[in-house]
Amino acid sequence: MKKILITGALGQIGTDLTVYMRERYGDENVIPSSRTIPDDHFLLKKGPVEKVDVLSRAALERVVKEYSITHIIHLAAILSAKGEENPQMAWDINMNGLLNVLEVARENDLAVLTPSSIAVFGPDTPKEETPQDTIMRPTTIYGISKVSGELLADYYYERFGVDTRGIRFPGLISSEAKPGGGTTDYAVHIFYEALKNKHYKSFIDKGTYMDMMYMPDALRAIVELLEADPEKLIHRNAFNITAMSFDPEELADEIKKHIPEFTLAYDVNPGVQKIAESWPNSLDDSEARKQWGWKPEYGIESMVSDMIEKLKKKGV
Repeated sequence: MKKILITGALGQIGTDLTVYMRERYGDENVIPSSRTIPDDHFLLKKGPVEKVDVLSRAALERVVKEYSITHIIHLAAILSAKGEENPQMAWDINMNGLLNVLEVARENDLAVLTPSSIAVFGPDTPKEETPQDTIMRPTTIYGISKVSGELLADYYYERFGVDTRGIRFPGLISSEAKPGGGTTDYAVHIFYEALKNKHYKSFIDKGTYMDMMYMPDALRAIVELLEADPEKLIHRNAFNITAMSFDPEELADEIKKHIPEFTLAYDVNPGVQKIAESWPNSLDDSEARKQWGWKPEYGIESMVSDMIEKLKKKGV
């Protein structure tokens, strides 16, 4: 039986992933962790939750030993827009945190899955149908740390035999998790403002295409790669995956089908816009499809419909 530690589990992906994985593997076999844990967090009612700072190798070691961990899903990271506010902290957490996880995995014979991001690509990367293997010269500290993280995870696999795996996530849209400081977060904000105020000012400019994915697909992708046959994995760190690509205007038009009075305006953030323009418009995820059977279930129409339905049920 897998015993799974999730770092950064109270972030954008982690809360949803903990619930999803506990349904599959059991409450006692999935251990979410975070640097800070609110006393009233709902995960505390469902199973163990541990306070772990990934910059402390001793803290990671303690939890690994206590729970007989076999797999670490390493989510703890500072995202793109937040990273530009404090690049030194972003590098420290994103790189030294990963190094600690990989060292603990090496010493304890653990498997590690670490999400990467479309932020690994830069302005020199092909914009359309960006290949799995291509030039990666990102312009943000987040992207630089993610490229470095991919290479470091590959090194630990090749040099030490650590079973490392990873996914390059596009922008993630969730009805549960709040935005975590990423460049693609407008695609979550827009739903809340559409339901509350029937109006949204986008900090991303019109005509700016970025790959996106609905969170249920992202969670399923993590589990599918975690369970994939290692003999079939030519790439490990990390696979392009995608589900849809749209600009703010197209997303707004789809929302208007459900909320006809909704209007969209723009208040572009120049710094975040510059990041968005350095990223691909669309990804080629054919290698993930070939090597471990990846296939998204949600497109823009089904995602928007489900998001609005779920947020309404939450009283947004």
